[in-house]
Amino acid sequence: QVQLVESGGGSVQSGGSLRLSCTVFGYTYMPNCMGWFRQAPGKEREGVIGIDMYGRTTYSDSVKGRFTISQDSAKNTLYLQMNSLKPEDTAMYFCAADFRLLLPHPLFEQEYNYWGQGTQVTVSS
Repeated sequence: QVQLVESGGGSVQSGGSLRLSCTVFGYTYMPNCMGWFRQAPGKEREGVIGIDMYGRTTYSDSVKGRFTISQDSAKNTLYLQMNSLKPEDTAMYFCAADFRLLLPHPLFEQEYNYWGQGTQVTVSS
């Protein structure tokens, strides 16, 4: 059974940085497609960044130029580097994965079959 475990959340001031990690357990290789989502209180979960097996990325406009996705296959870990954080980035952040080769809509949560439990990011002004 594939399990995704996020870590690295915390509280930072506006303008600060955080790096989130998502480690994949129960499978030898990284899933073909992975993504980061977030959900703020009272709001729907939204896609932040997606990456496919070819390394192609899809970014939400709200994080372009500030957030970067990367992965270390040797560690079966996906990362989300978040810079220039804003209070509106405050949310629970989730890692997601799917084993299809390509996803038509990498920022749609319905595309993913595996989810982590989430890690909280709080940005204060």
